Amino acid sequence: MKKVTVIRLLTCLLFSIPLMAASQTKKITYKETDADFANPERGFYVPSQTTTSKFTALDADRLTAYRTKLQKHGKASYSIYATLLFRYYILDQFTDKALSEDLLLALDEDFNAVRKSGLKMIIRFSYINKVHSDGCADKEGICPPYGDAPKAIVLQHITQLKPLLQKHADVIAVAQQGFIGIWGENYYTDYFGDASKNGTGRILDSNWRDRNEVLKALLDALPKDRMVQVRTPQMKQKYVYGPSATTGSRAMTTANALNGSDAARIGFHNDCFLASIDDYGTYQDYGSTDSPQQPANEIMRSYLQEESRYVPVGGETCDDTFSPQNDCAPAGHAEEEMAAMHFSYLNTSYNNTVNNDWDSMGCMNSIRKKLGYRIVVQAATMPTTGKAGMAFQFSINLVNKGYAAPFNPRTVELVLRNTSTLKNYRIPCKVDVRSWFTGAIEWKENILLPETLPAGRYELLLNLPDQYASISGRPEYSIRLANEGVWEESSGYNKLNHTITIK
Repeated sequence: MKKVTVIRLLTCLLFSIPLMAASQTKKITYKETDADFANPERGFYVPSQTTTSKFTALDADRLTAYRTKLQKHGKASYSIYATLLFRYYILDQFTDKALSEDLLLALDEDFNAVRKSGLKMIIRFSYINKVHSDGCADKEGICPPYGDAPKAIVLQHITQLKPLLQKHADVIAVAQQGFIGIWGENYYTDYFGDASKNGTGRILDSNWRDRNEVLKALLDALPKDRMVQVRTPQMKQKYVYGPSATTGSRAMTTANALNGSDAARIGFHNDCFLASIDDYGTYQDYGSTDSPQQPANEIMRSYLQEESRYVPVGGETCDDTFSPQNDCAPAGHAEEEMAAMHFSYLNTSYNNTVNNDWDSMGCMNSIRKKLGYRIVVQAATMPTTGKAGMAFQFSINLVNKGYAAPFNPRTVELVLRNTSTLKNYRIPCKVDVRSWFTGAIEWKENILLPETLPAGRYELLLNLPDQYASISGRPEYSIRLANEGVWEESSGYNKLNHTITIK
């Protein structure tokens, strides 16, 4: 037995030598840049809307300028590069009938224009964006009938939209639930439970089930790699745990996030960010059949802080009355709030009485760079030699200085470029950039070099392209590292400033 064991041990060691053989390594250090630049699926977005009764198509050239030219939008006092377009479709002609073929064709062309421009969309559909007042009970003076559509129509429309959402998922950064209520914000609604003083003052269990059915339909209409944002944290709790879910419902953890389940695909949009102590009802318990509506600010905030680590969060400011709390530090806590809730994007054009204060008070430059991810490579340890068909082990130290991790799946490739022929060899890596949360990132990986890799010298580069083949070769959809002297604009690669000899 001892002799057999020794033979087996020697055999294992013999065959493991090529993979374990030590190679000389070199440590490369990198310099961070302070520059503001465009990066996909993050930052300030440019808003756009159209009604179906008077459809205004998107213009690809104009959209391209959003990304390539530093410019101001609306009444903003500050300039931005934008890679995100918020597109709001108001289905005002279709509250009681199917969507027309002409509309579906127009939507198809919109998606094509966005792809041509190199942007991505945050999309929302609703039926009404206007309010009227005739002395009803609601303190805001917003009165019924509100003008949205019944559940059967909403579900029919989502079914009609599904082929488009699947076809153009490559340029959808995220979808918002929409459809229900004025502005698609799921509050003032004729059919899904009116929690205002005009209605029951709470959302009944039957209403929550109807809302969940719409959310489920939209999740199913999108590919599994795309997420849907809901307007309030409670909307996710009621979907994941059912209408009887309490405000104490548990948030996701690393163990059950990023797995493609419905629960892992629901993010949040706060359209009254920093507007009041509870952001105008964002952190509210809207009740159920057996539970009244009641404040839930602290517990809902804690829930969102945990959930938002793994899903997209964005929105807009809407009112400057919550000042100085919504200002820059030290008087306010605007950046602290964005970091705590892991914000990836905000509206650049609304509400500029709030946003412009960040500019005049001195924190806008930081916010522009930190919305979403901002990945800095600090150092890398790389072998100086390698051999085709053998293992290649490396380690890279990075830091994410943004408020959030990238929220959509993304390909990661180590690129070897032959210094003589300039031919690129792209080797896929296993790391998931969605796990690159704010703070230090230690990435170690052992990849296998292609067996057909010719001998020679190779420059090493890092490629972080979009995962969709339709746009994966376009540099504007690749992540740029926040370092000096690494970005290669023509390819979308990041230079690692190191060469290796393949023998």
